[in-house]
Amino acid sequence: MTTGLQILDTDACLTLLRSVAVGRIAWATDDGTASILPVNFILDGTTLVFTTAPGSKTDAIQARRPLTLEADDLEPALRTAWSVIATGPAEIVTDPAEIQRLKTLPLAPWVSSPKPFFVRLTPEKITGRRIPLHPGGVTTEHIDPGGEPT
Repeated sequence: MTTGLQILDTDACLTLLRSVAVGRIAWATDDGTASILPVNFILDGTTLVFTTAPGSKTDAIQARRPLTLEADDLEPALRTAWSVIATGPAEIVTDPAEIQRLKTLPLAPWVSSPKPFFVRLTPEKITGRRIPLHPGGVTTEHIDPGGEPT
């Protein structure tokens, strides 16, 4: 049993986003359903940057639909976790100097496939919450080499 959720402020959310490399991008499609795809991303100042190929994400950006990035981490054994959601407009970066600068960032896609577009999501809203580590949530047992628990 937890003592409740902790609501995180923007600074805590940004710190947590810096600690992970994978999140999920979500947007509304033409028919109103949600599309959600995993992306490797990096925080560049207070904006989120990822690469993509032409397709549904770029279509959503060109249609000026807001994007939402969700990232999280959890530890099942300790029953603790956090989740951050950042929503705002996104743009495909077209300035050659900015593209060159973004190429120097340690953005490390897991899949080696052509992703010619850098996308920058500028969060207008960032929210986060954490399930804190709580006392009594973990039990450990030491096994003596003689086979008896201690």
